[in-house]
Amino acid sequence: MEKKWWKESVVYQIYPKSFKDSNGDGVGDIRGIIQKLDYLKELGVNVLWISPMLESPQDDNGYDISDYRRIYEEYGTMEDYEELLCEAHKRSIRILMDLVVNHTSDEHNWFIESRKSKDNPYRDYYIWKDPVNGKEHNNWGGVFGGSAWEYDPQTQMYYLHLFSKKQPDLNWENEKVRQEVYDMMKFWCEKGIDGFRMDVISMISKDQRFPDGEMNNGLYGDFGPYSVHGPRVHEFLQEMNHEVLSKYDIMTVGETAGVTIEEAQKYAGEDRNELNMVFQFEHVESGCGDYGKWTTQKYDFKEFKNIMIKWQEKLQGKAWNSLFLGNHDQPRSVSRFGNDNPVYRETSAKMLATCIHMMQGTPYVYQGEELGMTNAYFDKLEDYRDIESINYFEEFTESGLMTPEHMMKCLMLRSRDNARTPMQWDDSKQAGFTDGEPWIKVNQNYKKINAAQQLEDPDSIFHYYQKLISLRKEKDIIVYGEFEPLYREDEQIFAYTRKGDQEKLLTVCNFSDKNAEVEVPEEFKGAECLITNLGRKEFDGKIILNPYEAFVLYYKYQVTEK
Repeated sequence: MEKKWWKESVVYQIYPKSFKDSNGDGVGDIRGIIQKLDYLKELGVNVLWISPMLESPQDDNGYDISDYRRIYEEYGTMEDYEELLCEAHKRSIRILMDLVVNHTSDEHNWFIESRKSKDNPYRDYYIWKDPVNGKEHNNWGGVFGGSAWEYDPQTQMYYLHLFSKKQPDLNWENEKVRQEVYDMMKFWCEKGIDGFRMDVISMISKDQRFPDGEMNNGLYGDFGPYSVHGPRVHEFLQEMNHEVLSKYDIMTVGETAGVTIEEAQKYAGEDRNELNMVFQFEHVESGCGDYGKWTTQKYDFKEFKNIMIKWQEKLQGKAWNSLFLGNHDQPRSVSRFGNDNPVYRETSAKMLATCIHMMQGTPYVYQGEELGMTNAYFDKLEDYRDIESINYFEEFTESGLMTPEHMMKCLMLRSRDNARTPMQWDDSKQAGFTDGEPWIKVNQNYKKINAAQQLEDPDSIFHYYQKLISLRKEKDIIVYGEFEPLYREDEQIFAYTRKGDQEKLLTVCNFSDKNAEVEVPEEFKGAECLITNLGRKEFDGKIILNPYEAFVLYYKYQVTEK
């Protein structure tokens, strides 16, 4: 297997609005990130993926960009960004930029021009359609609720927005649009960035027939079959690779919701000249209900485990995995896949980290995950800031699909705002995130869960992550070893081996709050314990695992000379 720096990296995702505020305005900023680079260096991560920091009206927290070459004013200046790059590179930390090119903001100059008239030179930069029988061109619904089409009275046509109506979709069929995107990417590569995380990149190619979709929740049709992994998506990415990506030593990861194994092998195949890896979401989408993610159902462990195993086995030797449980769009991983009850929070957070970091692929740590930060569980709608949460609350309650009480419970468990509350730095006011009033409330548990306290405690979740990350740097087998699952059918245990030329690794994790029995394979008798979250010393034969217990064993073969 070919060795690459991005395979050996651990990526830390920063949501800049909530990471660290340096000037007291209640919003995180670039200078705040610079102040915390030593913390990230101490943790051991070597790549930062920073959610969008470009000029934006912030309708969707920066995923609606109005100028691709300017830094968002509340975050700082281009000089601040250049200093961040320089200071990160001094600490051997690379920086990934969030590339949002499926859509722009409706306040982007291209769109302002586009909507002026039907013959404007920028008209074809976006997707405009005439009304059909006085209505939208088709029945597609948007990701954030409502129709995916918005009527524009000025030219009496509809434009497509798969997300918010303030996020019109770019028309990738137009060669000029693609060239604009590639030129902008080169601009940032020349500044010295180290790669791109590509937002909803699987949606850039649309079926040009724009047919109706299957009805979803009885309200709108599903655009997925016609806009996700569309007819020309691989052609566009190969062109992007040829024009930009192949010219720089950078890392690329594509956000590809709904991706199949076969599609992932196309996006990230070693010989495909597209991307280095993709984010697949099958494991975080398991356990969805009749209304998608809006459910109070707990995830099904066995289904989750089978999905994780499938992606490990099927991409092995063909494409590279990205490993994550949380990000800015998901609830907190310890609240969802572990147990955030104070009795089990630390143990289960360490167990989840063990399971993910010992697999084959590049691990991603979402800010605060290394502290075991939990869901905020806001119980009032006015505490939410997320456009998706607010829109769906209104849509589902007004249409009678859910009662307000039930929808609030869904938000408490599944809203994206659970991951967007401010980073908990210490136990001072506002968790040390800001001297002002934060843009979104701080999680109330910050006095018990914060970085300052964990840096002092050698047994903290932070130090456990630090050890996992350093093990990865020490042992090639953790990066490149062959994956093989054990206990496939077990209802509590996730276990697997990794195999190198002359070494082997065993990872065992109990995903439940009950004891679980496991038999350590004979070949691991007397093996070295690399890491364990409960301090166990004996690992021979049958073991009764405690709730959420995890350990990793390692041994090297003795090669005898003939």
